[in-house]
Amino acid sequence: MNRTLTLGFSPCPNDTFMFYPLVHGLVETDGLAYRERLEDVETLNLLALDGTLDVSKVSYHALGHIRESYALLRSGSALGRGCGPLLVAAEAIAPTALRGRTIAVPGRYTTALLLLRLFDPSLDTFVVMPFDEIMDAVVTGTVDAGLIIHESRFTYAGLGLHKVLDLGEWWEGETGLPIPLGGIVARRSLGAETIAAIESALRSGVRYARSHPGEAARYIGEHSQEMDPDVCAAHIDLYVNDFSTDLGDEGVQAISCLMQRAEQAGIIPPSSAPLFF
Repeated sequence: MNRTLTLGFSPCPNDTFMFYPLVHGLVETDGLAYRERLEDVETLNLLALDGTLDVSKVSYHALGHIRESYALLRSGSALGRGCGPLLVAAEAIAPTALRGRTIAVPGRYTTALLLLRLFDPSLDTFVVMPFDEIMDAVVTGTVDAGLIIHESRFTYAGLGLHKVLDLGEWWEGETGLPIPLGGIVARRSLGAETIAAIESALRSGVRYARSHPGEAARYIGEHSQEMDPDVCAAHIDLYVNDFSTDLGDEGVQAISCLMQRAEQAGIIPPSSAPLFF
């Protein structure tokens, strides 16, 4: 095939852990090479909305807006139980107390914001900021509450913040399904053969990473910045699981349910495009 594709993913440990084997040639790629681009999740969402990247990690919220041009891959997802976004505040309050008050969110196309809007459409006063600045904004009183993702769920209590709502718990209680957070998409124009090769290589890469967990440590550390090693390990353990290897029937059901509810709420446009190529 002998082709180089652009590949976007985040510097978060779960992504660098899963993609390390692929970008370092540790698995069969059918002649495809990958030029990685590491960006925060909302930047990746915006790049996908613009059609910039061949293959990319995106929030499932963003997927709802790009289904006509990108197909979902069955490997590489962040999807599971007990791993949903958290709404936190400087004091212990009820979610209803935040109506009309400012909530910091990690991006307009993040699944975190989609879930919050599904939970309570009357919560609608949002301030978008990088996910790693949200907790400080809550602590300093710049905003009234924050919607946190990634490793923040392991560290918010140490800053004296209170959990107002666990959106993963809410989703699981509502649907009985795991929560789909982010997935890997490939441009439909790449064609069936190339997309199949990408998916095969990605699945092999996830399996390799899970069976050789220590090999990517240096690569992960280079991109996780100041993250505590224990937090980094907990992050990988939480977000890399069997769904990351293959969505399976339950994973597909969860994603389809999220898309359906988002369509019904008018948050994403309706689409007749299949999830997969």
